[in-house]
Amino acid sequence: MTKSLLASFLAIIVVLTTIGSASATPLIPDNSQAKTCYKPNKSAMHIVNVQVTTLWKQPNVSRPADKPSLTSPTDLKKWATSMSINQKEWLIGKIDTQALYGQEVSVLKSSGDWHQVAVKDQYVPNNPSGYQGWVPKLHIKEVYSTSKDCRIAVVDAPIAKLYNAPKLSDKYHFMDISYTTILPVIQQDKDWLQVQTPSNGVKYLRQRDAKIFENYEAIPKPAQHDIVDNAMKFIGLPYLWAGTSGFGFDCSGIMHSVYKNHGILIPRDSSVQATKGTPVTKKNRQPGDLLFFAHNKGKGKVYHVGMYIGDGKMLHAPNSSRKVEVIPVDIGIYKTNYAGARRYLQ
Repeated sequence: MTKSLLASFLAIIVVLTTIGSASATPLIPDNSQAKTCYKPNKSAMHIVNVQVTTLWKQPNVSRPADKPSLTSPTDLKKWATSMSINQKEWLIGKIDTQALYGQEVSVLKSSGDWHQVAVKDQYVPNNPSGYQGWVPKLHIKEVYSTSKDCRIAVVDAPIAKLYNAPKLSDKYHFMDISYTTILPVIQQDKDWLQVQTPSNGVKYLRQRDAKIFENYEAIPKPAQHDIVDNAMKFIGLPYLWAGTSGFGFDCSGIMHSVYKNHGILIPRDSSVQATKGTPVTKKNRQPGDLLFFAHNKGKGKVYHVGMYIGDGKMLHAPNSSRKVEVIPVDIGIYKTNYAGARRYLQ
């Protein structure tokens, strides 16, 4: 998946309002300073319309404990923090990945209240349409306009708040959104950004919580410390199998998200991440390199990834009983099963 292709995906934005409906949300606030950069689009696209949607291997297999992740709006914080370790481990093999608010997906087929979708910027082999899975239909919105002339805001805070007005007050709080969520920018003020949401018109995001670029291709090449510093923001965050958001990451999800935040699209899964990039020897490892671990003393299938941060240490999201942490690389099972390193910073 190239940056230019992702840029075209980010151009899709919703303008679904019902003509003559009193409940329709206007595209622009009633404000003489508001600007628009939208153009009609005849063909429908599908956009994630909740803070995070989780892709299941099959529909209708969830438990009562998973309800916060299936409603609209979702409550990912509640879901990630309320599950026991056993409840988290039950998810292994049942969910695969997540997609964030405003991301484009392809709807492949439907069954009851579920869509099978593909996440276009999450590369997996043999699926050119992207990572596939089942999500609730109410998590997806059809859109009919593009925002290709808009700048983009890339959320840089672990969790950012969207507001109904440019005021830091719970009264105006609309929704929490994740790190690496990308939304079109309507207007930039002193401390606030007006951003377009999939189906709720313009909302407000604090400038301190996001980076602004002309488009995804314009994101500058990061330095090693940019990658490492962003990953370090998540130390102490609970592990969540299939997680790709600031509400919970799995081992490869945090790597995919941090690199995407800096304009670099890497594969979604550790086993595929280990086949791309540039191979790096142990003595030439540098901060930001990805380290891989495989069964059979490093010679079997890759099952885990960490990020080298220098001084013989790595940052990683280990498993459902632990949190994102920094540990020495050459200890215990990680020393035994080390399978090599790859560099995505060129």
